[in-house]
Amino acid sequence: MARPDKAAAVAELKEEFQSSQGAVLTEYRGLSVAQVGQLRHSLGQNARFRIVKNTLTKIAATEAGLDEQVINLFEGPTAIAFVRGDVVEAAKGLRDFSKANAPLVIKGGVIDSQVMTPEQINQMADLESREVLLSKLAGALKAKQGQAARLFQALPTKTVRLAQALHDKRSDEA
Repeated sequence: MARPDKAAAVAELKEEFQSSQGAVLTEYRGLSVAQVGQLRHSLGQNARFRIVKNTLTKIAATEAGLDEQVINLFEGPTAIAFVRGDVVEAAKGLRDFSKANAPLVIKGGVIDSQVMTPEQINQMADLESREVLLSKLAGALKAKQGQAARLFQALPTKTVRLAQALHDKRSDEA
């Protein structure tokens, strides 16, 4: 029979998997407590970094319906960054921290129900933040609207110029 504290831990992890936009699995072997604290601080409000027990986490991941590829990553010392905000920002934080602190290794993860390899997570970290991408999209749409407005304005202007040129030509002939 499972102990109540373990059952509660499994239920909590299952809820974390289901309520977050993504979960990035890392190996933290060799990081000091201070470095783990720095990592948690650098992730900010977008992600929650938790060191987990593999056996309980495997049970929770299975109950949450995660892919077998993700469940197989729970080997060795494992920590998970549960992402609740911008996934790209969290991926950048983890990638930058792992560059500065070699012991942190990104194993893979799951983002929006898609299994991600470490390479894919690093590619995602190269993207710009959601706000920047949205502002670029808005700028592109505004530019296209401006081009359309200038095009629609050019037609009547050219028609008036053509009429004026015809009038001037007829005036000169008369």
